[in-house]
Amino acid sequence: MKTIKQTLTFFGVLLFCMPAIAVTDMSAQQKFLEAKVSNHQKEGEHTNHLTPVDENKKFHGVFYGFLPCDNCNGIKATLSLKDNNNYLLVTQPAKESSREFYEKGKYSWDDDNKLTLLTPKNSESNTKMYRIKDEGTLIQLNDEGKQFTGDKADSYILRRSDTIQSREVHIH
Repeated sequence: MKTIKQTLTFFGVLLFCMPAIAVTDMSAQQKFLEAKVSNHQKEGEHTNHLTPVDENKKFHGVFYGFLPCDNCNGIKATLSLKDNNNYLLVTQPAKESSREFYEKGKYSWDDDNKLTLLTPKNSESNTKMYRIKDEGTLIQLNDEGKQFTGDKADSYILRRSDTIQSREVHIH
């Protein structure tokens, strides 16, 4: 019985001291962080010799859409903008037994005009332009660099895969 009493007393004292130990530990961690920051600031500012980030590399991802088509029900489109400024555009008309078309090339980002320009490797294909609406949305432009007009004008949109809930619009 005496041993049980001693054990219970020991755990009671230990539980009573736990908040004090936690506060002391938190205080020690805070002091360590402050010392680390202070020491790091003494070493000098490193932003002067960092390599600047290419803005094109910040705007990449996979974009999906279902674009209008005059002689079919639409065109399923997947545009992949890679880190190295390469792109892959996969299109497939929405009609029975239609094959996919692949286009590869380089893309660039015109920050002043909020445009993404796709320049295909194949010289037979035209350069394509997309207006950057936001980080997750591209709007395809016509050959003159203007938004399409008419009934289907709102259909020339590609959305980045991480911003849409489902890919139902684009199933190969």
